[in-house]
Amino acid sequence: MKFQALPLVERKRDGQALGPEEIAGLVAAYVGGDVPDYQMAAFLMAVTIRGMTFDETVALTGAMLRSGRTIEVSARRPLVDKHSTGGVGDKTSLVAVPLLAALGFCVPKLSGRGLGHTGGTLDKLESIPGLRTSLDPAEFATLVSRYGLAIAAQSEDIVPADRLLYALRDVTGTVPSLPLIASSIMSKKLAVSSRLILLDVKVGDGAFFPDEATAAEFAQLAIAIGRSFGRDTRALLTRMDAPLGLAVGNALEVREAVACLQGQGPEDLRDVAVTLAAEALHAVYGLGRDDAGQRAWQALESGEAYQLFRRWIPSQGGDVTFLEQPDRWPKAAATGVSRATRDGYVHAIGARAVGEAARLAGAGRLRKEDAVDAAAGVEILAPLGSEVRAGQEVLEVHASGSEQLAAALERLERVVEIADEPPQLENAVVCAFDKNGRREEW
Repeated sequence: MKFQALPLVERKRDGQALGPEEIAGLVAAYVGGDVPDYQMAAFLMAVTIRGMTFDETVALTGAMLRSGRTIEVSARRPLVDKHSTGGVGDKTSLVAVPLLAALGFCVPKLSGRGLGHTGGTLDKLESIPGLRTSLDPAEFATLVSRYGLAIAAQSEDIVPADRLLYALRDVTGTVPSLPLIASSIMSKKLAVSSRLILLDVKVGDGAFFPDEATAAEFAQLAIAIGRSFGRDTRALLTRMDAPLGLAVGNALEVREAVACLQGQGPEDLRDVAVTLAAEALHAVYGLGRDDAGQRAWQALESGEAYQLFRRWIPSQGGDVTFLEQPDRWPKAAATGVSRATRDGYVHAIGARAVGEAARLAGAGRLRKEDAVDAAAGVEILAPLGSEVRAGQEVLEVHASGSEQLAAALERLERVVEIADEPPQLENAVVCAFDKNGRREEW
């Protein structure tokens, strides 16, 4: 008998809770093609409006996880997975993953592509000539064991329910639902046999969570889901009111990440990467946060993380010499600048607008099938707090062509806020949440 989804849709519409077997049956039937998109879309909208209980959210996560295969990685070192909820200029994984590996962890990282105004780790890595992000599970596990890390795309048989449901959510206005976001993220994290799951929860103008209260609610929900599946899950809240670092765009961000791994790069990017690595040392080995932070800083500044990154790049087909030859980096077809409108201090830089401008320039996708331009993006020439004069260049756009350049520059009008006094700069890391969901200060 064909699965009957309508009664479940109606009950959820009326605010009733569904049982684990009902949710499991619905997800399995949808993946199997027995529930049409329009009924599942109605269910997702009902969840977005009515919400889910915690037990329902756990059941949905489990049903999605069981829709496909899992990856077992055999390693002598502790397995740590790191995930960001998405931001502008967020190249943290390119720094934090090799840093974690340099500190003695193995990092199996399944990453995604750019979504809306936010960038994707896979798109960034693929700006390195030859680098492959499509790996079968066996190769993925082998690379993690051998090099201490692998960064790859989610294959079609890993949590296929999430792939189908996310595509539907993206076109039905049901993306901003905490239970749906949490089950989506955690089902993918649980599909890999990591001992520790580290979440970098972005909060602010350029993030999916605009305020600390919502970001904290998500972090605590995700941690509780991880605990239900026996996984140690921790979270950091990090700021995304301005872009992270000074580069937004694929090759531009790889270049900045390389500089950071070489002991240079912007302070906010280094702070987030080091704090994530220190949190792993604190969680797995019980180190005090001060000692953990010092050890992570040392691994970054000594070049250990960069040398490991250089050894890993060829394992996925990447041309490692590309990293150290600036003349080989892709160059945009068109460039232009945005200028300061008055004398003063850079008080704010709208992260969302910069992300949208980078996408318009060619760094992201306006349609799912669009290709990205590795050279496109936005560079911040006048960081937060810097003193500027009227007419001074504050942002530089790298675009695929003149039309893309014009569109991006138009989006950047009045994005940089200039004030008479310098702003009070805040730490990039807001706070941490431990494995029990308790807030802790870093």
